[in-house]
Amino acid sequence: MNICEIRTAYQEISEYPLIKYESMRAALEKLIRENETDTRKGARQILGQAQKKIEWLDMELERVRKMKAFDESYPDAEYVCGIDEVGRGPLAGPVLTAAVILPKGFIVPLLNDSKQVSKKHREELYDVILGNAVAVGVGMNPASVIDEKGIEFANKDAMRQSIRNLNMEPDLVLVDAVKIPGITYRQDSIIKGDTKSAAIAAASIVAKVTRDRMMQEYDAQFPEYGFKDNVGYGSAAHIQALKTCGPCEIHRKSYIKNFVKV
Repeated sequence: MNICEIRTAYQEISEYPLIKYESMRAALEKLIRENETDTRKGARQILGQAQKKIEWLDMELERVRKMKAFDESYPDAEYVCGIDEVGRGPLAGPVLTAAVILPKGFIVPLLNDSKQVSKKHREELYDVILGNAVAVGVGMNPASVIDEKGIEFANKDAMRQSIRNLNMEPDLVLVDAVKIPGITYRQDSIIKGDTKSAAIAAASIVAKVTRDRMMQEYDAQFPEYGFKDNVGYGSAAHIQALKTCGPCEIHRKSYIKNFVKV
């Protein structure tokens, strides 16, 4: 193979879907094996990148295995549901929660707190999670509920909704940092749960992507606020639009009173 062919092969392997990690690793090993006697500097550099990719993949898979082992360490809990939320802080849009039950042994690279994952990989993980999860439920409350009853009520009520919207009963509910009042299921509150529990991390991804897509749709209705970019958070441009145009129907009146008269 010439160096251009080696580089192209490496780039193609690097673009494998996350769920195809076993095929990616095998292809990288094959690329290194087939060119191991190539002494050209350019070839050695690319093959070195391939070896580092294998090492990264092994470390990443071990990290996710530990997260999944955490979920599966609870006795008598076959169906472990992770719950996480997104949207506590924005000036506009809903607070949204997701509940996810993953199958036993489910491993995929980059599964993590959604804030630690790029937009591209969040979108890919979202599809992988929905395509493999035992059950997924989503709950939400709009700005009107947040204004009327407060963010704590709106958030925990959305969590209860997400559990109700599962198509099955969980044996255990794992929640990132909070307790959910008013549910009968066994639950455990995990500090920094979206980095310790695979199920909570999956819920974090589902919640983030779902809400971001909703804000994209709101951007089409209210383009002046830049929701496609700020997803409702208080960027400088968003605050300026509030001052110029006033609020729209999805703004949280209790959140924007320091910026505009409501």
